[in-house]
Amino acid sequence: MRITSLIQKYNVPGPRYTSYPTVPYWESQHFSVELWQQTLKRAFDESNHSEGISLYIHLPFCESLCTFCGCHKRVTKRHEMEQPYIQAVLKEWALYCQLLQDRPIIKEIHLGGGTPTFFSAEHLVELIQGILAKAEIAPQHEFSFEGHPNNTTREHLQTLYDLGFRRVSYGVQDYNLNVQKAIHRIQPFEHVEQVTRWAREIGYESISHDLVFGLPFQSLEDVLNTIEKTNSLSPDRLAFYSYAHVPWIKGNGQRGFKDQDVPKDDVKRTLYEEGKKRLLAHGYHEIGMDHFALEHDSMYQSFQQGSLHRNFMGYTSSKTKVMIGLGLSSISDSWYSFAQNEKTLEDYYARLEQNEIPVFKGHILSQEDLIIRQHILNLMCTFKTSWAEPSMAFPELPEVLSQLEEMQQDGLLVLQPQGIQITEQGKPFIRNICMAFDLHLKRKMPQTRIFSMTI
Repeated sequence: MRITSLIQKYNVPGPRYTSYPTVPYWESQHFSVELWQQTLKRAFDESNHSEGISLYIHLPFCESLCTFCGCHKRVTKRHEMEQPYIQAVLKEWALYCQLLQDRPIIKEIHLGGGTPTFFSAEHLVELIQGILAKAEIAPQHEFSFEGHPNNTTREHLQTLYDLGFRRVSYGVQDYNLNVQKAIHRIQPFEHVEQVTRWAREIGYESISHDLVFGLPFQSLEDVLNTIEKTNSLSPDRLAFYSYAHVPWIKGNGQRGFKDQDVPKDDVKRTLYEEGKKRLLAHGYHEIGMDHFALEHDSMYQSFQQGSLHRNFMGYTSSKTKVMIGLGLSSISDSWYSFAQNEKTLEDYYARLEQNEIPVFKGHILSQEDLIIRQHILNLMCTFKTSWAEPSMAFPELPEVLSQLEEMQQDGLLVLQPQGIQITEQGKPFIRNICMAFDLHLKRKMPQTRIFSMTI
């Protein structure tokens, strides 16, 4: 089957699988904060001493709105909002430390946003020192943050390095000015070059650039030019994402362009395929979905060893059972359950005033959820999965297999006696292959658009 017709066949709305079940299928009616706390304690007791925990800290403020962004953020230029927010996050952390009793061993910290570098270096010191004062640091730890090339200062980089951070990722998207104008994110190559150089000089071990294909007005020439410029800076790893066009979501601001300005189907796929070829030619290796790394990078090594993990932060080489999300709208994962924080500043602050962990919804995973979650993780992180172990079988497997047979005929995967292996041709369709296992999605297909297109 020709690639074009495969794209037409498989380009459907689908999740990105940073969790299973995906957020729209969380059964909040069976969830309570008490149950979340119980499952968190269980997972923490099982894993804190053997592997430590991960922290995701959401820093939601942005000075301007990038129209491609689907993250929870608060657009403001009022930097006086920094201090109260830091205090709130530290209070939330104190509540978790009270709950967990044993001292947490932190293996991973990730500062995401929003724009973490909206915050002053001084306030970031207050935040990280406040977090670490109640915890131990794991011997093999990985601290990372997202930096905006326009406002990341050398002071930011040095300060966070001195606190133990060794990884930084910069949002690049595309270097074409017309594309940048459409997505309201103007940042010259010189800014990216400068912050990348500073990070290297200071001693950061892994620098990542985020590139996006399928943006409004973007051509193949734009994508290849962006990749060539990126290659000249040799980031250790990079993300090469498909733009998730979700104009139906209120408040995400995707209005700098019309629907017809966004590349579609086979045009968009060409941007990916040709971009990927160029990246592989420069020595990058494909790691899971949308990610590439050079051989010396820890993500490549984890992929080779089969220890790559995926959670709400995306791919990570530091697998932990427990991930606590701090801050506005953050999502936590105890392996047995998910929990999301309040989505508005006002509600988040109000809950903390009451000395409550500010969780407002979540999902307790059933035995079936845990099995399917593992299959989807295996596929996303290793491009294969197996049900040779009886614990990985489930009643609906024959139905899943009949769907996979068709995908095998299309050359996307190879069915083995007790497992599957995704082919090179199948890698761009990984979301579709995961959807074949997604029992929640099968039982209740959404009536309205809730996911971006898979291709």
